[in-house]
Amino acid sequence: MLPPDTDIERRGDEMDRPAWAPEGVDMMQPSPARMYDALLGGSHNFEVDRMAAQRGSRLVPDLPRLALSNRAFLRRAVRFLADAGITQFLDIGSGIPTAGNVHEIVRECAPDARVLYADIDPIAVAHSRAILVGDERYGAVEADLREPAELLDRVRATGLIDVGQPVGILLIAVLHLLADDDRPAAQVAALRHAVAAGSYVAISHLTSALRPDDAAALHRSSREGNQVGIQFRSRPAITAMFDGWDLMEPGVVELPDWRPESDRDRHEPAGRSLGLAGVACKS
Repeated sequence: MLPPDTDIERRGDEMDRPAWAPEGVDMMQPSPARMYDALLGGSHNFEVDRMAAQRGSRLVPDLPRLALSNRAFLRRAVRFLADAGITQFLDIGSGIPTAGNVHEIVRECAPDARVLYADIDPIAVAHSRAILVGDERYGAVEADLREPAELLDRVRATGLIDVGQPVGILLIAVLHLLADDDRPAAQVAALRHAVAAGSYVAISHLTSALRPDDAAALHRSSREGNQVGIQFRSRPAITAMFDGWDLMEPGVVELPDWRPESDRDRHEPAGRSLGLAGVACKS
């Protein structure tokens, strides 16, 4: 069961706006960031987000396991990049920073590292800023991955990330929110051109490769039920997003198979993940 939202009370056709929700945000339109938060058991989501997540879970009951698997990949990827010497992280499409997000991971493995969250969702950005107040190593900006030049201008303006030095770019569960017309592989290439040699990119992406029927059902639901429009792509299409980068072992694999640290990282059985992931370096 997804948790009830105790911050929201219905009064006829109106809702009270919770303190963490910025003015102007449509509380009747679901957001991918808040849906993901709901699947992870977070509390920063609206009823419409929980309903959308529940629709997906009814179609594919193990969907919450996918969310956990994706979060576990994020943790392992950040640790891998920290071990490789990365001391600044740009998390694009970061979503709601629930427990176990990037700044909490680097506090343990790279205490001096800097983290900048970037998201198109104003709630994700507002909440990120709220919890990061008082620590100058972390920050958040509102930006759109589909406009990489503008996104990078906003990143530079913070003074937190120096793209002239190696940076770890995190594109975790965000590229499948871009339509084919948004040219997701080209946006990744634009980021690669902008950062220094020695930078890394970590990507996780929903795939139709292993469970085409479930992927098709969720894709239809995402378009008809909540208008998010999630794109489940083939393995070759996801692998192509790493063109120009040097893929790290074991390449583009199912989420639980990317360098698992223990059996606790295997939230999904082999051959059943709806997500693929990989990490690569710019030489």
